[in-house]
Amino acid sequence: MSRRLINQIGGFDWYLIINILLLMFFGLAVLYSLQMNVVSPEYTNFYRQVILAIVGLALFFGVSLINYHVWGDYYKFLLIIIIILLLGVFVAGVTIRGTRSWLSFFGQTIQPVEFAKIIMVLFLSKYFLLKAKGPELFKNVVVSGLISAGLVVLVVLQPDLGSAMILFLTWLVFILLLPIPKKKLMVIFFAIIFMIIISWFSVLKSYQKERVMVFLNPQADPLGTGYNVTQSVLAVGSGELFGRGLSLGSQSQLNFLPEQETDFIFAVIAEELGLVGSGILLALFLSLFLRIYRIAKRYSDDFGSLICYGIMTYLVIQTFINIGMNIGIAPVTGIPLPFVSYGGSSLVSSFIALGIIHSVYLQNNK
Repeated sequence: MSRRLINQIGGFDWYLIINILLLMFFGLAVLYSLQMNVVSPEYTNFYRQVILAIVGLALFFGVSLINYHVWGDYYKFLLIIIIILLLGVFVAGVTIRGTRSWLSFFGQTIQPVEFAKIIMVLFLSKYFLLKAKGPELFKNVVVSGLISAGLVVLVVLQPDLGSAMILFLTWLVFILLLPIPKKKLMVIFFAIIFMIIISWFSVLKSYQKERVMVFLNPQADPLGTGYNVTQSVLAVGSGELFGRGLSLGSQSQLNFLPEQETDFIFAVIAEELGLVGSGILLALFLSLFLRIYRIAKRYSDDFGSLICYGIMTYLVIQTFINIGMNIGIAPVTGIPLPFVSYGGSSLVSSFIALGIIHSVYLQNNK
């Protein structure tokens, strides 16, 4: 039994595992630094994140040992479960920072949309594996679009525009992977543009529109709606090459920078560790995405490839949006940085997503 366990452990993708751990430790180090120079240090969030990281790591290995084809067998059931949870937010949801996106279980809050990203990838992967061929391809694409739009609407109404964007863009990337004729693809894109215009005038709330306008011109209201972006850009620039040092960033330590532990944690990293530290973080993310891409190309069947591409897509989009809003090239949407930002749902769901990818590697590398 011990020899079998050793062989199994030796077969793990340690490149992927170490990459994930380095990103996690990066986040924990910065979370700890945010409390070091406080008069009365309060490490509750740091200790909670450590516990959640341990739970997430255990789930990563647990999910890794489950044959990923099992998720395809229950793809419709998983979709129904996440729809129920997203609807449950409107009935018994907890409001945090103006967004009703959380459910409370035994004193702990979870954000269903973080798990909806994974389930949407699993659903679309299995759906298109079964229905991406034949003369009814276009009809099946439309059906998948309507189902995805339903999830997007439920998330927008919370309101959580950032997560809704990720769900929508994930579906769009899946569509681009399919052999759809160009004329029909143009029809889909024109329909999307029409829906975006309708959403701008009838769905988006005024503060969400303001965030988009601030993204286009953050100096229009630097002390109001543009304050977050302005302070974040100042923090990133003040770090220069090597940074001010952990716990020594003036913007973050003096609380000029809002949402330091979540939305704007990259700005803290850039201020305290400089271009070198933020460059290392970006290199770790690039390494992670390249590894997922390699697993999709070399170590997977069609279903596994779709899963890998889908998970990689939403992680890339989420990373880009978070870092982009920290440096002023993307609107502020409240998106966490995977494995780095403080938050249990984001951290645990990221571990589960990578656990599924690791399962793809293990099952096809035997």
